[in-house]
Amino acid sequence: MVTATAAEKSQQQFNPTMPEVVEELQRITSIGFPIAAMSLVNYVKNMVLVVCMGRLGSLELAGGALAIGFTNITGYSVLSGLAMGMEPLCSQAFGSRNLTLVSITLRRTILMLLFTSLPIGFLWFNLETFMLKLRQNPDITRVASLYCKFAIPDLIANSLLHPLRIYLRSKGTTWPLLWCTLMSIALHFPITIFFGFKLQLGVPGIAISNFITNFNTLFFLLCYMYFFTRTNLEPPQTNKPNLTTPLLSISPHKSSSGGEEWRSLLRLAIPSCAAVCLEWWWYEFMTILAGYLLNPQVALATSALVIQTTSLMYTLPMALSASASTRVGNELGAGRPGKARLAAVVAIGLALFVSVFGLLGTTLGREAWGRVYTDDSEVLELTKIVLPIIGLCELANCPQTTSCGILRGSARPGIGATINLYSFYLVGAPLAVALAFVWKLGFVGLCYGLLGAQIACVVSILTVVFKTDWERESLKARDLVGGSNKIDDHDHDDQTVLIKCEEGGLVVGFFDQDQDHDDDEK
Repeated sequence: MVTATAAEKSQQQFNPTMPEVVEELQRITSIGFPIAAMSLVNYVKNMVLVVCMGRLGSLELAGGALAIGFTNITGYSVLSGLAMGMEPLCSQAFGSRNLTLVSITLRRTILMLLFTSLPIGFLWFNLETFMLKLRQNPDITRVASLYCKFAIPDLIANSLLHPLRIYLRSKGTTWPLLWCTLMSIALHFPITIFFGFKLQLGVPGIAISNFITNFNTLFFLLCYMYFFTRTNLEPPQTNKPNLTTPLLSISPHKSSSGGEEWRSLLRLAIPSCAAVCLEWWWYEFMTILAGYLLNPQVALATSALVIQTTSLMYTLPMALSASASTRVGNELGAGRPGKARLAAVVAIGLALFVSVFGLLGTTLGREAWGRVYTDDSEVLELTKIVLPIIGLCELANCPQTTSCGILRGSARPGIGATINLYSFYLVGAPLAVALAFVWKLGFVGLCYGLLGAQIACVVSILTVVFKTDWERESLKARDLVGGSNKIDDHDHDDQTVLIKCEEGGLVVGFFDQDQDHDDDEK
């Protein structure tokens, strides 16, 4: 009853002014635009990989496609999802000025991802044995196995890149992410040509060029954090010593509850990973089902086109999701539940607006977009039928993905994982199978199954978001990250400057934890 009263009181007090809405919109777009641009650049990088494999031959293209799908399912989706567990901790800790927790969370997330990479790397190394037991084509399996073996170092690069990106994003620093990615992608094409064709390494050369590009991005990010945030940056005088202590002197050993902090990270990381993987794997499930239709060749070709289309459209929802997670987490950590709610409402409104363009693009440009990939008349005809359905899916997907970011920012990824589980696998999957195979709608039925899953997902998740008691979430944030809660609005700019001062120290002291601990003991 008390909770209901608090929620009703919060509802009555929520009357943002137009300047506040515009200011929040500017903050979300300033965080999200570089992320969206970076995602588009990475989309181009993946297209370069596929095009180069196609130039090597049809066998290399088939094997490379199998390898890319396998690495996405078993590796990249897992690492990306686990890394998202640090989002609520870092964004709320930045908001509460608990920079010690930010440093500890970053280091522990990297260790967690590196540890997780060990079984993934073992699986990639033994792909050929695994696929041959499933009676896959030996020649295609051999090529795919080569790619996976040479892609194993990319697990290390991603184990470092994902946490560093989330660290910078959680404090609203996203433009350097874009510039570092652009510089590495500018080198990606010549590196791919050199290893794949000049040295005649073929598929292994393309895999090598991919992880070299990711290590280049990592190198540029570390250079930015070390040089550009340390030069001419002196922390201002303040009576809050925890803000002006450089991160290089922060040691995780000072924590009195290291085990509890690990449990907190894992409680957030595992549901975040489940939420990402459950949605990501559903598209692979749809591809597998397409192979059992009456005309599997056309269905699979159209499925590949649909996945490319959804991957491109996903760049905007993903950017909005990251922005919403950052803004909601920062405001909850700072003890400003009203502004956290405003950030959530503005982000969802922007998502609904953006999703309309996805529907218009897939409806009006369906024929031209299909011809970018193929001239096959059957594939083009099926593509023209299903792309408007995919556009309708985007109307639901954009606010749903953004709302997932809101749940992450408020440290509730488990709710998103649960909703994804029943929406995609208890609603979408049975509906897709029934429409495709029982009612004989074929691949169109699979797309309607996806639409049903997206509708169930967006209705459920929006209900959760709009029934949120933001005052209660603010108190939970205080328990989760501690720090100085509440922070006044006029302290926001000072906080940003101080965090920038800390950022440079992070790189220097990243691997100096034991030395710091020894110094403390002395």
